[in-house]
Amino acid sequence: MFLRKRLVLAACLLTLSVGLEASPAHTYDFGQSAPAARATRSVEVVMGDMSFDPKAIEIKAGETVRFVLVNKGQLLHEFNLGDAAMHARHQQEMLQMQQSGMLMPTGMKAMDHGSMAAMDHSSEGHGMKHDDPNSVLVEPGKTAELTWTFTKATNLEFACNIPGHYQAGMVGKLTVSQ
Repeated sequence: MFLRKRLVLAACLLTLSVGLEASPAHTYDFGQSAPAARATRSVEVVMGDMSFDPKAIEIKAGETVRFVLVNKGQLLHEFNLGDAAMHARHQQEMLQMQQSGMLMPTGMKAMDHGSMAAMDHSSEGHGMKHDDPNSVLVEPGKTAELTWTFTKATNLEFACNIPGHYQAGMVGKLTVSQ
């Protein structure tokens, strides 16, 4: 009986650890994703080919902002919130996605279940998926939204991390003040 309880406990812990590894928690010291209904204001950001308009955004700590992202360019673009180091890491992930054929110039390639399963087992932690809550991809001619609650004063960037776009100037300043 004692051994059976230990085996059941071990099985439960194994199931829990596998579940945690399969979907790691995304945490950010500057805030978290929020439902659009909580937004205290909206900011429209127009994405051109290798540009953002506006180039700088001012936010107050504690504010929940709904970013309305309008891609008027001819290419797929990303709106990603973070600091320069986060963008550098994410650019490497995006490069891998591009090299794998998953990321195309105007969109994401539809993957069948077998391809997705193979890509999910990468060494990157969360696999080759574009699923970070601080980021959204916007296809040419489309509009998307990202709502975020900023929890502390800090200096961030909003950027497109598709290979070459950040380097071509597709980055803006986001200042969160007290």
